Amino acid sequence: MPSHPENEGNKGKGDAHTYSQDFQIANLSARVPEKVARGVFSTGAMVLQGATEFVLDFMLRMNQPHQVVSRVVLPINLVPQFIDALAVNLENYRKTFGAPPAAMPMPPPPPVPPSVEEIYQDLRLADDVLAGVYANRVMIVHTPAEFCLEFISNFYPKAVLVARVFLSAPQVPLLLKTMTQSWQNYQVKMQQPPKPPLP
Repeated sequence: MPSHPENEGNKGKGDAHTYSQDFQIANLSARVPEKVARGVFSTGAMVLQGATEFVLDFMLRMNQPHQVVSRVVLPINLVPQFIDALAVNLENYRKTFGAPPAAMPMPPPPPVPPSVEEIYQDLRLADDVLAGVYANRVMIVHTPAEFCLEFISNFYPKAVLVARVFLSAPQVPLLLKTMTQSWQNYQVKMQQPPKPPLP
């Protein structure tokens, strides 16, 4: 096979069998698998913090049992970008259509907040959603009635749309508030000194 030095990348020092190469993928080009193209409708989201990622569980609470319709895993560096993009889109929505309609009032919280385990006991989480999908890019569009969140896995050789989630406009300020609070909590947690190892 003929050699093309311009495509060989940077060979690792002292190892003839390793190399590295930078690549870029067009920003607005992503393959859309058929099973993702229709998207899912969500009436709310839960945000779970990990050490290296955030997990967004989009829920549908219109019937029993309530269910997680999409689970998206975001790397830490994407979270503040997602929050900023959500805030900008919400502000653009307000400039064009006015303030989103008020969300329906939520029932009063219980005296003792339920644990994560208790919350998920009442949620249906299908096997094909359980593992989630990884996204390192997000696009947001909106109409007068809803927002569409498009989560993209951007890897060589082709970016792929991995989740498309629709939220009614009244749900978006709540999602922005939840994401912002979770990010602030994460930053506080990361500033705390690590716990000493157990003897």
